[in-house]
Amino acid sequence: MTIQDFLKAYQKKEVNSFKNSSVEKPLVSVSIVTYQHVNYIKECLDGILMQKTNFPFEILLGDDESTDGTREICLEYARKYPEKIRFFLHHRENNIKINGAPTGRFNFIYNLFTARGKYIALCEGDDYWTDPLKLQKQVDFLEENEGYEGCFHSTYIKDEINKIEEKLWRDYTKCVFTIEDTLSKLSLFHTSSFLFKRENLLIPKWFTSIVSGDMALFALIASNGLLYFINEPMSVYRKNEGGVTNSLSLINYHTSRIELFENLNKEFDFQYITTISAIISYHKNELKQCNESRLSHLIKRIQNKIK
Repeated sequence: MTIQDFLKAYQKKEVNSFKNSSVEKPLVSVSIVTYQHVNYIKECLDGILMQKTNFPFEILLGDDESTDGTREICLEYARKYPEKIRFFLHHRENNIKINGAPTGRFNFIYNLFTARGKYIALCEGDDYWTDPLKLQKQVDFLEENEGYEGCFHSTYIKDEINKIEEKLWRDYTKCVFTIEDTLSKLSLFHTSSFLFKRENLLIPKWFTSIVSGDMALFALIASNGLLYFINEPMSVYRKNEGGVTNSLSLINYHTSRIELFENLNKEFDFQYITTISAIISYHKNELKQCNESRLSHLIKRIQNKIK
């Protein structure tokens, strides 16, 4: 899918771009997708702006027409740092719904297509970076090591619901990862830790309709080369929404995972059919149990009403 195909299919109202003086040839483009993040967006932007690098980088800041004050904060930062920030003011008319729910997918894909850097780094508007040398460390690795398409690092998870202290998002026992490592039941790493090469990124049409865009992106990047893990925590994932707790949300979760891996199977011409088939079978089995549980619950509710 080209940017022309993407805009023709999904852009109903032209995206406004705030005036800036950002460098035309940055080495890194940092993508931020934000919506209703008034309490978090400053910390996100400050963590990126504090980066100490020996190369130029740009910040692609896309706001999905927030109404809680996020857009005003973004404008404030765009005015203050025009040499760094390219601010895109998105419209709700362009929002891509997936399974009937609004998403940040148009915003995200728009950032990927408009990025000018050799590398792209990611950070959602409610997450943040903690190490001022994060970008430098990741770029240094990729510049010095051929055969790698991207790298990631440890991430802390901060539970805003139960106020649990920060803990690591994942534990790893190795540093070099292949595409088959990304083909997993769980996401291999967090988006806030990822930096990858832009030149080989191809965005398939189905990317606009699947739920787990992060897992799809990791696999698509890894299909071009290796990924490397840097064993240092340099970002924080802020968990501020409830998890999958009821049978209906579990049904949606497993259904969307099946759809994701069926698309990846076709995308990679069934090269990893054994790995992917095992994952699909797992989710189908879980889905069956969810349906049985939901049916049992509904029967009990009906019986109670009859009583």
